[in-house]
Formats: sequence, structure tokens, C-alpha cells
Amino acid sequence: MSAASTHPAAAADGLENPQRLWAVLAILIATFMANLDAAIANIAMPVISHDLGSSAATTVWVVNAYQLAVGITVLPLAAIGERFGYKRVYLGGVVLFTLASIGCVMSSSIAELIFWRAMQGLGGSSLATLAPALVRAAFPQKMAGRGIALLALTVAISATLGPTVAAGILHLGDWRWLFGINLPIGVCVFVIGLAAVPSNQGVRRPFDLAGAILSAATLGLLILGVGGLGGGAGQSSFGSVALLEIGAGAIAGVALYFQQRRSAAPLVPLDLLRIPVFSMSVLTSICSYAAQTLAFISMPFLLEHQLGRSPAVTGLLMTPWPFVIVFVAPLTGRLSDRYPAGVLCSIGLALLAGALATMALLTADPGNIQVALLMGLCGIGFGFFQTPNNRVILTAGPQSRGAAASGMMTMSRLIGMTLGAAFAALLFAISPSGGTVMALTAGSLIALGGIAASSLRLRTARQPAHEKG
Repeated sequence: MSAASTHPAAAADGLENPQRLWAVLAILIATFMANLDAAIANIAMPVISHDLGSSAATTVWVVNAYQLAVGITVLPLAAIGERFGYKRVYLGGVVLFTLASIGCVMSSSIAELIFWRAMQGLGGSSLATLAPALVRAAFPQKMAGRGIALLALTVAISATLGPTVAAGILHLGDWRWLFGINLPIGVCVFVIGLAAVPSNQGVRRPFDLAGAILSAATLGLLILGVGGLGGGAGQSSFGSVALLEIGAGAIAGVALYFQQRRSAAPLVPLDLLRIPVFSMSVLTSICSYAAQTLAFISMPFLLEHQLGRSPAVTGLLMTPWPFVIVFVAPLTGRLSDRYPAGVLCSIGLALLAGALATMALLTADPGNIQVALLMGLCGIGFGFFQTPNNRVILTAGPQSRGAAASGMMTMSRLIGMTLGAAFAALLFAISPSGGTVMALTAGSLIALGGIAASSLRLRTARQPAHEKG
């Protein structure tokens, strides 16, 4: 049964205005809330550590608990969304995220705060997993790229404003207000979403519990292990534990692969991965986010340790990347509705690869304008990849598999970021002094690999009509 049959205003090909406007507004506000919350928590860690009397190693779990909860629940929530309906699970995520924010405000110990941050992560995972599927359902097929561009625009704005908003709130009041502001936002999103977000009945299928456990073990152990590689630099005991976690995660991944092949209703969308344009788009996404993560980790070290910039100046020089996406996303959204993603993504990744290679070859004393321009060029390139690629992932399969496609979009981002962080940790361990240049060079090479994966989509014998432009 389609969304149209369960929601009077839902058309077979998107919603009509003004319902579409209100539905998209609710989705974008929730996306902004979750991404802003994830960004500002990093800034508040020193203040939280001092106020709650916790060590830095313990306080970092305020961030890690959120990220871990997202990583291990993406695929299960995608399956639950398809079974019970996107709207129900999405609004449930809004409620959980909002209630968990209240829990964060009321926390009197670091253990309580970490617990509620994990609950926030579970709610945020629901938002991240199902928002793209809901946007696809809200927009007509011919405007899908514009809808997906709005999500990219929202994420870019939240990433750009995150540090500034956090600094302003911490200047005016207690760190608890960082989470308290989510209460009125969450209530507004729930009320608007309840009235405007399209419904679908869902598809009854068995829930792959074994697959959910194995996928959680795989992603959870890999995320913990990669985090341990970075956090335990110079401490062999931490490094050994991290390697054991990564090894256990790899074993769980192999077990997941064989279990999914035998499962009657696999958690991993194997039917979608058999579509060449879909699988190549997922691979392109993994490469691109790995390259981005390598750059984001290595650039602060390059700017501060090798080029002598202050932390404040470093923050400003890193800003052009997310800032230019605010302007690039609407453009690429329209272009992706007309031209093949294989072309647009390849152009963008070529710009990204060239900019990263140039930064790896920077002279001993480059000007701030030169660095800012290169970061902006990275943002332009990444923006040309992001929206067209996500459009293909979301629309390559049937709309009934929208949640699974959305989950894979989120999962490819997490896998790419995890691999990028692992590569960065490895390169810094191999050469502490030359790790930054090696990481930027590796990022450039991985972006070139993304071009190869993206270009393969142009050679598929039969592409969807929307992909042909």
C-alpha cells in the first residue's frame, strides 16, 4: 500500500503544497537540531569536565556515546521504519531525542549525562536514517535533487554555526542550556510533523535480529577501535586493545556477511546493492567521506603545529569548507535533476583531490587567504559530490525501499568516516612529524578512487530515467 492510500494529501509522486512545505520544514528543523547538538557537544567538553568533576578521558564519552549509538542502530532503524512506517519511527525518534535532552539537562553526574547522550544518539539515528526517505516521499521525482540538497544545506549550516552557537550559549549561561534549547524545538517539530509528514503503512516482514546484533557488533567495535587508536597514541596498552577491537569488529563483519546471505529478510539491503548504480554510489560515498575525514583530522595539525596558526585562526580557516556548501548545495540540487551524477560527482571529487594534493604541498609559510581558498575549493568539490550522489542512492531502488536506501546512505558515511579516521591514526603512528602531509596525500588518492567508482555509473547499460538527465 502506498503512502497515498494512508495519507489523504500524499500524492503518488510527492506532496502538494502547502503540506509539502510544512513537512519539509519539520524534517529540516529536526535535522538542524540533531546536527547542531552533535557539533556543540564537542565545544562544551572542557566545561562539562570541570563542572561534573570528570577526567578528559571520561568526558569524551559524552561525544562517543552519541556517535556509537548512531552507528549501531542505523540499519535496524531502517528496517523498523519500513516495517512500521517512516512517520511513526521518525516522530518516535523526535520524542526520544527531546526527552533525552531533558535528561541531559537534569544530569548531576557524568555517568547520567553519558547515558542520556546515548539515548539522544538513538533518537538522532532515527532522524538521520529516515529523514532522507521522508524527503524523497515529500518531493516529486523530478524535484528529488532539490529536496536532498535542502538536507545537505541544513547539515552545512548546522556545522558552520555549531561552534559559534555553543560559544554564545556558554558565554551567557550554563552548559545545560546547550541541551535545553532542544525542548521547544522538539515540541514544534513533533506538532508540525504529526500534521504534515506523509504516512505509509509499512511492509510486514520478519525482523533480522541476528543481523541487527552482528551489524551492531561490527560497527560498534570498529568505531571503538578506531577511537582507541587516536586516543591511545603513545600508549601501547591502549593501542593493543584498539587493535583487538578492530579485529573483533572485522570478524563480526565477516560473520554478518555470511549470515545475511542466508537470511530470508536480510538487514543489509542486498537487493539494492545488486543494482550497479546503487552499489557504485555507496562506494563513491565511502571514498568521499574517508577523504573528508582525513582532511578534517590532519588540517588542524598542519595549521597549528607546522604553520604556527593559533587555534582561533585554525577554526576560521577550516570554516570555508562547510560554509561554501551552503551555496553549492542548492545549485547541485538543481543540476542533479538534469545531469548524470557520474559526471557531477567526478567533477566535484576532482576538485577535492586537487585541493587536498595542493594543501599537502603547501610551502612553509602560505598566506591565510591561500589556505582559506583551498578549503573553500574542497567544500565546492565535496558539495558537487554530496547531493547528486545521495540522490542516486535514494532513488535507484523502489520507493518502498526508501528507508533501506536512506540507511545505506547514512551507513556509507559512517564507514567512510571510520576508515578515514583509521587511516589518519595509522599514518600519524607511522610518522608523527610527516603524518599530516601523508594524510592529505592519502585523502587526495582516495578521492581519485571515488572518481573511478563514480565514473563506472556512466557505463551501466541501463540507468534509471532520472539518472540519464
